[in-house]
Amino acid sequence: MTPKFDKVHLKFKLNGSSFDYDDLKEVAYSLVKEGEVYEQVIGNFLLDWLDDRDYVLTKTSGSTGLPKSIRIKKQEMVNSSVMTGDFFGLEPGQKALHCLPGQYIAGKMMLVRAMILGLELDLAPPTTIPSYDHYKAYDFCAMIPLQLKNSLNRLDHIKTLIVGGASVSSTLQASLQDVNATIFETYGMTETVSHIAVRQLNHIDNKTSHFEILRDISIAKDDRGCLVVDAPQLSKNPVITNDVIDLVSKSEFDIIGRYDNMINSGGVKLFPELIEAKLQSKITQRFFIASEKDAALGEKVILIIESKTNDLEHSVFDSLDKFEVPKIIYNIPKFVETANGKIQRQKTYEEIKA
Repeated sequence: MTPKFDKVHLKFKLNGSSFDYDDLKEVAYSLVKEGEVYEQVIGNFLLDWLDDRDYVLTKTSGSTGLPKSIRIKKQEMVNSSVMTGDFFGLEPGQKALHCLPGQYIAGKMMLVRAMILGLELDLAPPTTIPSYDHYKAYDFCAMIPLQLKNSLNRLDHIKTLIVGGASVSSTLQASLQDVNATIFETYGMTETVSHIAVRQLNHIDNKTSHFEILRDISIAKDDRGCLVVDAPQLSKNPVITNDVIDLVSKSEFDIIGRYDNMINSGGVKLFPELIEAKLQSKITQRFFIASEKDAALGEKVILIIESKTNDLEHSVFDSLDKFEVPKIIYNIPKFVETANGKIQRQKTYEEIKA
Protein backbone atom coordinates (compact mmCIF):
# COMPACT_ATOMS: atom_id res chain seq x y z
CA MET A 1 0.00 0.00 0.00
CA THR A 2 1.44 3.36 -1.06
CA PRO A 3 1.71 5.86 1.81
CA LYS A 4 0.06 9.29 1.63
CA PHE A 5 1.94 12.56 1.52
CA ASP A 6 0.51 13.78 4.84
CA LYS A 7 2.23 11.00 6.79
CA VAL A 8 5.81 10.75 8.06
CA HIS A 9 7.35 7.32 8.63
CA LEU A 10 7.88 6.40 12.29
CA LYS A 11 11.55 5.54 11.64
CA PHE A 12 12.39 8.81 9.87
CA LYS A 13 15.26 10.74 11.44
CA LEU A 14 16.87 14.05 10.49
CA ASN A 15 20.44 14.60 11.64
CA GLY A 16 20.04 11.82 14.18
CA SER A 17 16.75 12.95 15.76
CA SER A 18 13.26 11.51 15.31
CA PHE A 19 10.40 13.81 14.28
CA ASP A 20 6.74 13.24 13.61
CA TYR A 21 4.60 15.32 11.25
CA ASP A 22 3.93 18.10 13.78
CA ASP A 23 7.49 18.19 15.12
CA LEU A 24 8.80 18.77 11.62
CA LYS A 25 7.03 22.11 11.42
CA GLU A 26 9.02 23.34 14.40
CA VAL A 27 12.21 22.01 12.86
CA ALA A 28 11.39 23.76 9.58
CA TYR A 29 10.78 27.10 11.32
CA SER A 30 14.05 26.70 13.21
CA LEU A 31 16.00 25.97 10.03
CA VAL A 32 14.53 29.00 8.27
CA LYS A 33 15.19 31.29 11.22
CA GLU A 34 18.55 30.08 12.47
CA GLY A 35 20.06 27.78 9.84
CA GLU A 36 22.75 28.31 7.26
CA VAL A 37 21.61 29.26 3.76
CA TYR A 38 21.29 25.66 2.54
CA GLU A 39 19.38 24.75 5.71
CA GLN A 40 17.00 27.68 5.19
CA VAL A 41 16.21 26.31 1.73
CA ILE A 42 15.46 22.91 3.26
CA GLY A 43 13.36 24.52 5.98
CA ASN A 44 11.27 26.39 3.42
CA PHE A 45 10.68 23.19 1.46
CA LEU A 46 9.59 21.36 4.62
CA LEU A 47 7.11 24.16 5.35
CA ASP A 48 5.75 23.80 1.82
CA TRP A 49 5.55 20.02 2.22
CA LEU A 50 3.68 20.30 5.51
CA ASP A 51 1.13 22.93 4.42
CA ASP A 52 -2.47 22.21 3.32
CA ARG A 53 -1.78 22.22 -0.40
CA ASP A 54 -1.45 18.99 -2.37
CA TYR A 55 1.40 20.31 -4.52
CA VAL A 56 4.75 22.08 -4.30
CA LEU A 57 6.35 24.58 -6.64
CA THR A 58 9.71 23.42 -7.97
CA LYS A 59 12.26 25.15 -10.19
CA THR A 60 13.64 23.56 -13.33
CA SER A 61 17.42 23.68 -13.64
CA GLY A 62 17.61 26.12 -16.57
CA SER A 63 20.38 24.22 -18.36
CA THR A 64 18.54 24.18 -21.70
CA GLY A 65 16.34 27.26 -21.28
CA LEU A 66 15.12 29.77 -18.77
CA PRO A 67 14.47 28.33 -15.30
CA LYS A 68 10.77 28.08 -14.52
CA SER A 69 8.59 27.00 -11.64
CA ILE A 70 6.23 24.08 -12.13
CA ARG A 71 3.66 22.45 -9.87
CA ILE A 72 4.30 18.90 -8.77
CA LYS A 73 1.74 16.92 -6.83
CA LYS A 74 3.01 15.79 -3.44
CA GLN A 75 1.53 12.34 -3.99
CA GLU A 76 3.55 12.04 -7.22
CA MET A 77 6.69 12.73 -5.18
CA VAL A 78 5.64 10.01 -2.73
CA ASN A 79 5.05 7.60 -5.63
CA SER A 80 8.51 8.37 -7.02
CA SER A 81 10.06 7.76 -3.59
CA VAL A 82 8.42 4.35 -3.29
CA MET A 83 9.49 3.38 -6.83
CA THR A 84 13.08 4.34 -6.04
CA GLY A 85 12.94 2.52 -2.71
CA ASP A 86 11.69 -0.62 -4.44
CA PHE A 87 14.39 -0.51 -7.12
CA PHE A 88 17.28 -0.08 -4.66
CA GLY A 89 15.80 -2.15 -1.85
CA LEU A 90 15.78 0.72 0.64
CA GLU A 91 14.44 -0.24 4.08
CA PRO A 92 13.20 1.76 7.10
CA GLY A 93 16.04 2.66 9.45
CA GLN A 94 18.71 2.74 6.76
CA LYS A 95 21.00 5.77 6.66
CA ALA A 96 21.14 8.32 3.84
CA LEU A 97 23.32 11.34 3.10
CA HIS A 98 21.86 14.56 1.61
CA CYS A 99 24.42 16.90 0.00
CA LEU A 100 22.43 18.37 -2.91
CA PRO A 101 20.90 21.87 -3.25
CA GLY A 102 17.42 21.79 -1.72
CA GLN A 103 15.80 24.15 -4.22
CA TYR A 104 15.86 21.63 -7.09
CA ILE A 105 13.91 18.42 -7.53
CA ALA A 106 16.82 16.07 -6.74
CA GLY A 107 17.43 17.74 -3.39
CA LYS A 108 13.74 17.84 -2.54
CA MET A 109 13.34 14.16 -3.38
CA MET A 110 16.10 13.10 -0.99
CA LEU A 111 14.05 14.65 1.81
CA VAL A 112 10.78 13.10 0.63
CA ARG A 113 12.37 9.65 0.30
CA ALA A 114 13.63 9.86 3.85
CA MET A 115 10.27 10.97 5.27
CA ILE A 116 8.25 8.41 3.31
CA LEU A 117 10.61 5.40 3.44
CA GLY A 118 11.74 5.95 7.03
CA LEU A 119 15.40 6.70 6.33
CA GLU A 120 17.80 8.32 8.79
CA LEU A 121 18.94 11.38 6.81
CA ASP A 122 22.05 13.45 7.52
CA LEU A 123 22.30 16.92 5.96
CA ALA A 124 25.59 18.22 4.54
CA PRO A 125 26.27 21.54 2.76
CA PRO A 126 25.75 21.19 -1.03
CA THR A 127 29.33 22.11 -1.91
CA THR A 128 31.38 20.79 -4.84
CA ILE A 129 33.51 18.93 -2.29
CA PRO A 130 30.86 17.47 0.05
CA SER A 131 31.78 17.72 3.72
CA TYR A 132 30.60 14.63 5.57
CA ASP A 133 31.86 11.96 7.94
CA HIS A 134 33.27 9.51 5.42
CA TYR A 135 33.85 6.90 8.14
CA LYS A 136 30.11 6.72 8.88
CA ALA A 137 28.23 4.03 6.97
CA TYR A 138 25.52 5.24 4.59
CA ASP A 139 23.16 3.03 2.64
CA PHE A 140 22.14 5.66 0.10
CA CYS A 141 23.41 8.98 -1.25
CA ALA A 142 22.94 11.23 -4.30
CA MET A 143 25.52 13.53 -5.88
CA ILE A 144 26.18 15.49 -9.06
CA PRO A 145 29.15 14.33 -11.20
CA LEU A 146 31.51 17.04 -9.89
CA GLN A 147 30.79 16.06 -6.29
CA LEU A 148 31.37 12.42 -7.15
CA LYS A 149 34.66 13.23 -8.87
CA ASN A 150 35.80 15.17 -5.80
CA SER A 151 34.78 12.36 -3.41
CA LEU A 152 36.36 9.32 -5.06
CA ASN A 153 38.65 8.59 -2.12
CA ARG A 154 35.83 9.01 0.44
CA LEU A 155 33.21 6.51 -0.74
CA ASP A 156 34.30 3.38 1.12
CA HIS A 157 31.38 3.50 3.54
CA ILE A 158 28.58 4.36 1.09
CA LYS A 159 26.66 1.34 -0.19
CA THR A 160 24.63 2.82 -3.07
CA LEU A 161 25.19 6.20 -4.71
CA ILE A 162 23.16 7.75 -7.51
CA VAL A 163 24.61 10.51 -9.67
CA GLY A 164 22.63 12.88 -11.87
CA GLY A 165 22.12 16.46 -12.98
CA ALA A 166 24.59 16.05 -15.85
CA SER A 167 25.99 13.17 -17.86
CA VAL A 168 28.81 11.08 -16.43
CA SER A 169 31.92 11.21 -18.60
CA SER A 170 33.68 8.03 -19.68
CA THR A 171 36.75 9.27 -17.78
CA LEU A 172 34.81 9.58 -14.54
CA GLN A 173 33.14 6.21 -15.08
CA ALA A 174 36.54 4.58 -15.57
CA SER A 175 37.68 6.00 -12.23
CA LEU A 176 34.73 4.35 -10.44
CA GLN A 177 35.69 0.77 -11.13
CA ASP A 178 37.70 0.27 -7.92
CA VAL A 179 35.30 2.23 -5.71
CA ASN A 180 33.46 0.18 -3.06
CA ALA A 181 30.14 2.02 -3.49
CA THR A 182 27.82 0.75 -6.22
CA ILE A 183 27.14 3.77 -8.38
CA PHE A 184 24.24 4.42 -10.74
CA GLU A 185 23.76 7.24 -13.24
CA THR A 186 20.19 8.52 -13.23
CA TYR A 187 17.98 9.86 -16.00
CA GLY A 188 15.12 12.20 -15.27
CA MET A 189 13.96 15.79 -14.99
CA THR A 190 11.77 17.99 -12.88
CA GLU A 191 8.74 17.08 -15.01
CA THR A 192 9.22 13.37 -14.22
CA VAL A 193 9.69 14.02 -10.48
CA SER A 194 13.41 13.19 -10.47
CA HIS A 195 14.71 10.02 -12.13
CA ILE A 196 12.69 7.48 -14.07
CA ALA A 197 15.63 5.30 -15.13
CA VAL A 198 19.08 4.32 -13.85
CA ARG A 199 22.27 2.88 -15.36
CA GLN A 200 24.83 0.99 -13.28
CA LEU A 201 28.34 2.41 -13.72
CA ASN A 202 30.59 0.01 -11.81
CA HIS A 203 30.76 -3.56 -10.50
CA ILE A 204 29.38 -4.80 -13.84
CA ASP A 205 32.37 -6.84 -15.13
CA ASN A 206 32.95 -4.51 -18.10
CA LYS A 207 29.53 -5.29 -19.53
CA THR A 208 27.62 -2.63 -21.43
CA SER A 209 24.91 -1.15 -19.25
CA HIS A 210 21.81 0.67 -20.44
CA PHE A 211 19.36 2.94 -18.69
CA GLU A 212 16.73 0.72 -17.07
CA ILE A 213 13.33 2.20 -16.24
CA LEU A 214 11.71 1.95 -12.82
CA ARG A 215 8.51 -0.02 -12.37
CA ASP A 216 5.13 1.22 -13.64
CA ILE A 217 6.80 3.27 -16.39
CA SER A 218 6.72 2.70 -20.14
CA ILE A 219 8.87 4.31 -22.82
CA ALA A 220 8.67 4.89 -26.56
CA LYS A 221 10.17 7.02 -29.34
CA ASP A 222 8.40 9.79 -31.22
CA ASP A 223 8.88 10.55 -34.93
CA ARG A 224 12.05 12.54 -34.13
CA GLY A 225 13.56 9.56 -32.37
CA CYS A 226 13.12 11.26 -28.98
CA LEU A 227 12.18 9.54 -25.73
CA VAL A 228 8.56 9.65 -24.59
CA VAL A 229 7.94 8.71 -20.97
CA ASP A 230 4.55 7.43 -19.83
CA ALA A 231 4.52 7.34 -16.02
CA PRO A 232 0.94 7.70 -14.74
CA GLN A 233 2.06 7.73 -11.10
CA LEU A 234 4.41 10.65 -11.75
CA SER A 235 2.69 12.73 -14.41
CA LYS A 236 -0.88 12.94 -15.64
CA ASN A 237 0.28 13.18 -19.26
CA PRO A 238 3.17 11.51 -21.10
CA VAL A 239 6.38 13.55 -20.99
CA ILE A 240 7.84 14.19 -24.45
CA THR A 241 11.56 14.85 -24.16
CA ASN A 242 14.15 16.24 -26.57
CA ASP A 243 16.54 13.37 -25.90
CA VAL A 244 17.25 11.24 -28.96
CA ILE A 245 17.57 7.63 -27.85
CA ASP A 246 18.32 4.11 -28.98
CA LEU A 247 15.46 1.98 -27.69
CA VAL A 248 17.29 -1.19 -26.64
CA SER A 249 14.20 -2.97 -25.29
CA LYS A 250 10.81 -2.21 -23.74
CA SER A 251 12.58 -1.31 -20.52
CA GLU A 252 16.06 -0.15 -21.60
CA PHE A 253 17.48 2.71 -23.65
CA ASP A 254 20.67 4.59 -24.47
CA ILE A 255 20.89 8.35 -24.91
CA ILE A 256 22.36 9.50 -28.22
CA GLY A 257 22.06 13.25 -27.68
CA ARG A 258 19.78 16.26 -27.45
CA TYR A 259 17.57 16.89 -30.48
CA ASP A 260 17.97 20.65 -30.01
CA ASN A 261 21.78 20.25 -30.02
CA MET A 262 21.85 18.25 -33.27
CA ILE A 263 24.13 19.69 -35.96
CA ASN A 264 23.38 19.30 -39.68
CA SER A 265 26.76 19.76 -41.35
CA GLY A 266 26.73 19.22 -45.11
CA GLY A 267 23.70 16.96 -44.75
CA VAL A 268 25.34 14.82 -42.04
CA LYS A 269 23.49 14.76 -38.71
CA LEU A 270 25.91 15.05 -35.81
CA PHE A 271 25.28 14.91 -32.07
CA PRO A 272 27.66 16.98 -29.91
CA GLU A 273 27.37 14.48 -27.06
CA LEU A 274 28.82 11.67 -29.21
CA ILE A 275 31.71 13.85 -30.36
CA GLU A 276 32.37 14.94 -26.79
CA ALA A 277 32.55 11.31 -25.67
CA LYS A 278 35.33 10.67 -28.19
CA LEU A 279 37.30 13.68 -26.92
CA GLN A 280 36.88 13.23 -23.17
CA SER A 281 40.14 11.35 -22.68
CA LYS A 282 42.06 13.77 -24.93
CA ILE A 283 41.16 17.19 -23.47
CA THR A 284 41.90 17.95 -19.82
CA GLN A 285 39.93 21.21 -19.61
CA ARG A 286 36.14 21.36 -19.52
CA PHE A 287 34.76 21.69 -23.05
CA PHE A 288 31.71 21.22 -25.21
CA ILE A 289 30.83 20.91 -28.89
CA ALA A 290 28.45 23.36 -30.58
CA SER A 291 27.84 24.78 -34.06
CA GLU A 292 27.83 27.96 -36.11
CA LYS A 293 26.20 28.90 -39.40
CA ASP A 294 28.36 28.13 -42.45
CA ALA A 295 27.80 29.20 -46.05
CA ALA A 296 28.96 25.90 -47.54
CA LEU A 297 27.96 23.34 -44.90
CA GLY A 298 24.86 24.98 -43.43
CA GLU A 299 26.31 24.39 -39.97
CA LYS A 300 29.90 23.78 -38.90
CA VAL A 301 31.16 22.08 -35.77
CA ILE A 302 32.95 24.26 -33.20
CA LEU A 303 34.75 23.41 -29.97
CA ILE A 304 34.54 25.63 -26.88
CA ILE A 305 37.06 25.03 -24.09
CA GLU A 306 37.27 26.49 -20.61
CA SER A 307 40.79 27.86 -20.86
CA LYS A 308 42.85 31.02 -21.30
CA THR A 309 44.05 29.78 -24.70
CA ASN A 310 42.64 27.73 -27.56
CA ASP A 311 45.84 25.84 -28.31
CA LEU A 312 45.29 22.13 -28.89
CA GLU A 313 47.37 19.55 -30.73
CA HIS A 314 45.63 18.46 -33.94
CA SER A 315 46.22 14.82 -32.90
CA VAL A 316 43.47 15.37 -30.30
CA PHE A 317 40.98 14.98 -33.16
CA ASP A 318 42.43 11.79 -34.69
CA SER A 319 39.52 9.68 -33.41
CA LEU A 320 36.89 11.90 -35.06
CA ASP A 321 35.23 11.39 -38.42
CA LYS A 322 35.73 14.04 -41.11
CA PHE A 323 32.58 16.04 -40.42
CA GLU A 324 33.04 15.79 -36.63
CA VAL A 325 36.36 17.69 -36.55
CA PRO A 326 35.80 21.22 -35.19
CA LYS A 327 36.34 23.96 -37.76
CA ILE A 328 36.96 26.58 -35.04
CA ILE A 329 38.20 26.36 -31.44
CA TYR A 330 37.03 29.05 -29.03
CA ASN A 331 38.21 29.55 -25.47
CA ILE A 332 36.66 31.30 -22.48
CA PRO A 333 38.16 31.53 -18.97
CA LYS A 334 34.93 30.45 -17.25
CA PHE A 335 31.79 28.77 -18.59
CA VAL A 336 28.40 30.28 -17.81
CA GLU A 337 26.61 27.95 -15.39
CA THR A 338 23.25 27.52 -13.74
CA ALA A 339 22.92 27.89 -9.96
CA ASN A 340 23.50 24.14 -9.53
CA GLY A 341 26.58 23.97 -11.76
CA LYS A 342 25.21 22.91 -15.15
CA ILE A 343 26.93 24.46 -18.17
CA GLN A 344 24.71 26.86 -20.11
CA ARG A 345 25.98 26.21 -23.62
CA GLN A 346 24.08 28.90 -25.49
CA LYS A 347 24.86 31.64 -22.97
CA THR A 348 28.52 30.65 -22.91
CA TYR A 349 28.66 30.87 -26.72
CA GLU A 350 26.87 34.22 -26.67
CA GLU A 351 29.41 35.58 -24.16
CA ILE A 352 32.26 34.49 -26.45
CA LYS A 353 30.69 36.25 -29.44
CA ALA A 354 29.70 39.41 -27.54
